[in-house]
Amino acid sequence: MRAVIMAGGRGKRLFPYTLVLPKPLVPIGKTPILEVVARQLADKGFNHITISVGYHAEIIMAVMGDGSKFGVKIDYSYEDQPLNTIGPLTLISGLDEPFLVMNGDLLTDLDYQDLYQYHLRRDSLVTVATYKRRVRLPLGVVQLNGENAITAFQEKPEFDYDVSMGVYVFNPDILSYVPKGQPFGFDHLILKLLDQNEKISSYPFDGNWLDMGTPEDLIKAMEEFESNPERYLPKQVGDYA
Repeated sequence: MRAVIMAGGRGKRLFPYTLVLPKPLVPIGKTPILEVVARQLADKGFNHITISVGYHAEIIMAVMGDGSKFGVKIDYSYEDQPLNTIGPLTLISGLDEPFLVMNGDLLTDLDYQDLYQYHLRRDSLVTVATYKRRVRLPLGVVQLNGENAITAFQEKPEFDYDVSMGVYVFNPDILSYVPKGQPFGFDHLILKLLDQNEKISSYPFDGNWLDMGTPEDLIKAMEEFESNPERYLPKQVGDYA
């Protein structure tokens, strides 16, 4: 099975951490998050990982190598210009079977093998791993009638949303929807598929998931990993404790 890890972004929201290191190599505990992801994928049977690189590509390639230390094959696809989150797929050859795509800055105990098999059973063009996230609006919200009279009020209401985890399984036909050599994001792709009435499935997940997009998120991920490394790397506890 094949997985593609998107690791080409500059990680501007994580400055100053990413001034020297690319975001996927920022360590949680003693281990770069990209290494955590590679070991998880290897443990779940993915034997070929392609890492899409751009910013600080040479550092990522030096750290991750050819994958032999993880028991997988790792190769690289280089973006000479930013192509957003989905555009880099057009630079990768050999995507002729269903393949997993994910961001390289996630800490999760998602079972990638189970997600992959779920996708095959659903016969969808795309399967998106989703997570229920509660969002609190830090404002008082009013409801009005047609005469601008206030009819109801909520102080800092909370809302539940099903959000994309940044982990997907794609059928190869997805590439026909992605323009070559142009920036193209996940949002563009999903809107295009919905417009074409293509089948898109959700894989609801209720385990642990942290997106390390901000310094605050990174600190949470560090604390979570260091407190419970075996949850994320069950065969590597000694290495990461």
